[in-house]
Amino acid sequence: MADGAQRKPTRIQIQKRELIREAALDVFSAQGFRGATLDQIAEAAGLSKPNLLYYFESKEAIHAELMDRLLDTWLNPLREMDPDGDPLTELRGYIQRKLEASRDYPRESRLFANEILQGAPRLGSELSGPLRALVEDKSVVLRQWMAQGRIVRMDPQHLIFAIWAVTQHYADFDVQVQAVLGSNDEARFHDAAATIETLFFKGLLPR
Repeated sequence: MADGAQRKPTRIQIQKRELIREAALDVFSAQGFRGATLDQIAEAAGLSKPNLLYYFESKEAIHAELMDRLLDTWLNPLREMDPDGDPLTELRGYIQRKLEASRDYPRESRLFANEILQGAPRLGSELSGPLRALVEDKSVVLRQWMAQGRIVRMDPQHLIFAIWAVTQHYADFDVQVQAVLGSNDEARFHDAAATIETLFFKGLLPR
């Protein structure tokens, strides 16, 4: 092996890093970045703090890896909107994918919300870079559909924001949703999708 070349991590090292990331996700999503400590993460992972520091040099390093993964998860539902598809079918699919993300990734959603509420100090460049570019790209698609008379004219960026806001509720406030419904039945996500589609699509259909 050439001098300075990095060795491929062992299976144990890969497993330990994933264990730490999972534990950190629990802690960060509950405590936020400022409230979380390496001691809390190490305890959640069942490791000593020195052992944790063998795999990650700092709390910031763990958080940065989680945020990189999170942004990709957050952007994927919008990326999949097909400009060549039927507008209502594509928007319906987007709403469903966002609700599925709320159902399947509640910790990641809370981690994202915590970062935003703190002013996005560790994610600002990503929001004004890849996220902004993606929203602008999909806004062009929405404007094309509007120009073709397939959906009504409105501000496409604010349409995307509105879908974010409504679907995000089922991740960040799911405890409240379950309490009000008196049930944690996953049918709530199906019912939510149907209701959201009705709200949006009645306003989107040309008259």
